[in-house]
Amino acid sequence: MVQQNNTQTSFLNCIDLSNPDINQSVNLLKQACLDSGFFYVVNHGISQEFMDGVFAQSKRFFSLPQKEKMKLLRNEKHRGYTPVLDELLDPENQVHGDYKEGYYIGVEVDEHDPESQKPFYGPNRWPASDILPGWRETMERYHHQALEVGKAVGRIIALALDLDANFFDRPEMLGEPIATLRLLHYEGQTSDPSKGLYGAGAHTDYGLITLLATDSVSGLQICKDRDAKPQIWEDVAPLKGAFIVNLGDMLERWSNCVFKSTLHRVLGNGQDRYSIAYFIEPSHDCLVECLPTCKSDSNPPKFPPILCRDYLSQRYDDTHADLNVYKKKQV
Repeated sequence: MVQQNNTQTSFLNCIDLSNPDINQSVNLLKQACLDSGFFYVVNHGISQEFMDGVFAQSKRFFSLPQKEKMKLLRNEKHRGYTPVLDELLDPENQVHGDYKEGYYIGVEVDEHDPESQKPFYGPNRWPASDILPGWRETMERYHHQALEVGKAVGRIIALALDLDANFFDRPEMLGEPIATLRLLHYEGQTSDPSKGLYGAGAHTDYGLITLLATDSVSGLQICKDRDAKPQIWEDVAPLKGAFIVNLGDMLERWSNCVFKSTLHRVLGNGQDRYSIAYFIEPSHDCLVECLPTCKSDSNPPKFPPILCRDYLSQRYDDTHADLNVYKKKQV
């Protein structure tokens, strides 16, 4: 990989979900969350064979003609295809949007179900089965399996915050989650921060936690101290069979900044790069307010309580292009 901006490699803690010593996992995770907010998760229960199949199906979609992909353009519920430059994550430093294309898949809820009226629930947009046979079945299976991994990580996070292990498992938390799978393809463009060109601009994730599966192509970088001048960026190496897990802004808010959501970006190095992000948030009606173990008289809550649905809706609207842009292009 071409080193950009004199970056160094970040060495992340590795959490083994098959480790019977839960205290060791809790300590490793706590250390990671206080330091970088990023860590690897291995032995998570999703087979390498199946992961390879998910990546193969992702590549099949992104290799379709642009006209076919645009038929599945994301809707108001953030389901479907996001074209290159659709997302602008770092407007202060980016000349254009992100040089990546993506595909959002959320919790499948029938349009006739009252639950589908919630902002992040509803039917997904699916490619026709005659064009991509087995595609929907693969993605739905992955969506289900990744959620189980996320819940397992959530139990360790709860213990690391001195909460009951099942704190995030409750119905109002991850029992009825907003869980979003996003396939990503970074075309073989070379990023140049000095010119404001990025695969993905510097950002923090919105929600609770993100599980990221990657191919073998590097590109992900993290900045542990976003206020440093100049910012120091570290490469996160792909690790075969592992998820790269990071904390989102919602968990930072929930924990009263005890755990941190870390700035990260993707720099393209001229190679095609594929990754699969899985964003896990609590239910629409979950009230995100300072955790009891994260406040005291000397450390009062830093943020007012907010409903999960309101918080996420605002963050999505802030970073994605207005859909009317695409309607005008089609006229």
